[in-house]
Amino acid sequence: MTESVLAPPRRVAIVDDHAAFADLLGIVLDELDDLECVGSAGSLADALALVARTRPDIVVVDLALGEDDGLEVVRQLRAERVDLVLVVASARSDAYALANVAVAGANGFAPKRGAFGELLTILRSARPGTMSVAPTLLPAPKVMAISADDDGWPVRLTAREAEVLALMGRGAGVPGIARVLNISLNTCRSHVRAVHSKLGVATQLEAVLKARRIGLLQPPDEL
Repeated sequence: MTESVLAPPRRVAIVDDHAAFADLLGIVLDELDDLECVGSAGSLADALALVARTRPDIVVVDLALGEDDGLEVVRQLRAERVDLVLVVASARSDAYALANVAVAGANGFAPKRGAFGELLTILRSARPGTMSVAPTLLPAPKVMAISADDDGWPVRLTAREAEVLALMGRGAGVPGIARVLNISLNTCRSHVRAVHSKLGVATQLEAVLKARRIGLLQPPDEL
């Protein structure tokens, strides 16, 4: 009878200028069988050096990184290693930040607030070439059937179209929306065209303005 061989833990580097958060996450990771911490850094330069030295499988990056930009950390690490899993952990939860994270090349987005449960789930599920997003950070669109104020016809969006519209309302373009929702560019364009058609508009700006006017899309501070 052969014994099962456990896979080695995935190696995680932490890029965060809040030492308390980095230390606590490192302790949590080292208590797990499938993940382990290989070190932490608090700046862009230190992050690049840490990744070069330790060759981690995953890097957790905070968006707010002191004088540096967490998105720039993601961009530079992505340019250096296409196989590296990059997960952003941030106190921000708006869809605009989510779209920017996706475009920068991240593979995951999770909240920093509260317990580490969602972050650990994303660390375990994120893979190169995909985008995993904690459920609490996804827009919570409403599927509505309402009457447009200019022609009286009901406008009905599917759940996916409502998600696309919600991200459009935050200023996200097709590439960002596609990565956030983990769909292809062609599929995303099809959903955008469907939203435009149902609203009777030709551009994203027109779609957002009309959707807000008729009550299909909430203002940004209410999303």
